[in-house]
Amino acid sequence: MQREIEFHLYGAIAATQAVLPAMREAGAGTLLYTTGAGSINPEPPIANINAAAAALRNWAVNRHKELDGTGIQAAHVAIDVAIGTAFLPQFPVAQPEEIAPVYWDLHTTKRDQAEFVFKL
Repeated sequence: MQREIEFHLYGAIAATQAVLPAMREAGAGTLLYTTGAGSINPEPPIANINAAAAALRNWAVNRHKELDGTGIQAAHVAIDVAIGTAFLPQFPVAQPEEIAPVYWDLHTTKRDQAEFVFKL
């Protein structure tokens, strides 16, 4: 569990701390955080990953609320598909070019949105 928290949550916090001061100074920027859909709808076989991802999701939504009105967008994207190839035969698959527009939209036109779940 500790490894997952350090990777998912602490990594995002460290990256944010590195760029947020310049964004605040500029009054503009976008922070987009990504997890799997298990951050919202957890699955028991990967409970440790889901718990860390849920912590990141919560933290990202709180950044969205904190930064509201500052010109800086923060949002969470939960991806509920395999990317590129399926790791389980029945699991849906999307290509990166299908997912990328979500990030662009959150950066440009959906700046009031704190979260998006990508699924097919």
